[in-house]
Amino acid sequence: MKLHSTQTQQYQTITGYELDSVEINAITYKHSLIVLPETKPVEWPVSHFDSITVDNFAQIEANQPDVVILGTGNKQRFIHPRLIAALTARRIGVECMDNQAACRTYNILMAEGRKVALALVMEDA
Repeated sequence: MKLHSTQTQQYQTITGYELDSVEINAITYKHSLIVLPETKPVEWPVSHFDSITVDNFAQIEANQPDVVILGTGNKQRFIHPRLIAALTARRIGVECMDNQAACRTYNILMAEGRKVALALVMEDA
C-alpha cells in the first residue's frame, strides 16, 4: 500500500508497505529494522518475533524514545514484559501491533513531533 506524502519529508517517513517489506522515503527494506524520525533506518538483528531478546531492546533504549511502536510481523503479538522491563523502568512505552498498523501509527506520532521509535520485525520465510 502506498501512503500519501505529508509535510514530514525531512524525516524518515513510511511511504509504503507490503506483507514482506516496508518503504521509507521511497527506499524499500526487506529486513527487520529500527526507524527513528531524524536518523537513517538501521538494521535490527531480529529474524523472527520469538527470537527477540532483552539485548534487542537495549539497542532501541539507547536512542531514548518516548514510545516504541513494535511491529510484530503480519499479525499482532504481545511481547513478554520481562523483555521490555528496562524500557518500562525508564518510562518508555511499548505498543505492539502488526507491521501495517505500526507503520501507520509511527507516521502519525512522528508527524505530531513525538520522539517515537519504530521497531519492525520482518520475519524470514
